[in-house]
Order: sequence, then structure tokens, then C-alpha cells
Amino acid sequence: MVMFTTERTSAPVPLELAESARARRRGLLGRDGIEGALLLGPASAVHTLGMRFPIDVAYLDRGLRVLAVRRMQPGRLGLPRPRSRYVLEAEAGAMERWGVRRGAQVTLHGR
Repeated sequence: MVMFTTERTSAPVPLELAESARARRRGLLGRDGIEGALLLGPASAVHTLGMRFPIDVAYLDRGLRVLAVRRMQPGRLGLPRPRSRYVLEAEAGAMERWGVRRGAQVTLHGR
């Protein structure tokens, strides 16, 4: 199982990887929630069209450093984020609990 941490995460967080084009397009669509987070890559923008719940979105650079964190309500289109190579998605409120904020370093475990 793949997990991730940041400098402020108290315990590793379960992480799903969406590395194929099909998995990235699907993302969290059709789900009622997620245990942990979903990492989309390569990706620089996301949308919440057809989603059932609000999400937190963290844009990560090539080195997995957080460029920005945004909350998105269902039915929105996100703008592409320059320098973003990956997008981390989770249920709204999760990023704050995990310490995922601008400048934080995300570390993958078990990959």
C-alpha cells in the first residue's frame, strides 16, 4: 500500500495513484468519498464536474513540493497551475488536518 507524509503529518496517509490517462480522467468521479487521498500525475489542473462532494486540491511540483492548496466545490473547473506536475485530491478539510500547505514537502512511502 502506498502512503504519504509531510513534515506535519502525524501518521502516514493512504494514497491511491492515478497514473494512467483513464485513471486521471476518472479521478474521484462517481464516489461518495475517499479514504486518504488520490495522486494524479502528470496533471496541472482538475475539475469537479459530476462530483458528489467538495474536495481539497494540492498542486505539487516535480519534486512533490506543494505549490498551492485550494478547496473546490462540485461542478467547478480548475485553472491549470503553472509548474504543477501532480495533483493531490482529498475530501474537503483533509489537507489542513494533514498539514498539507504551500511549501510543504510530500514524501511517498511504499512505492
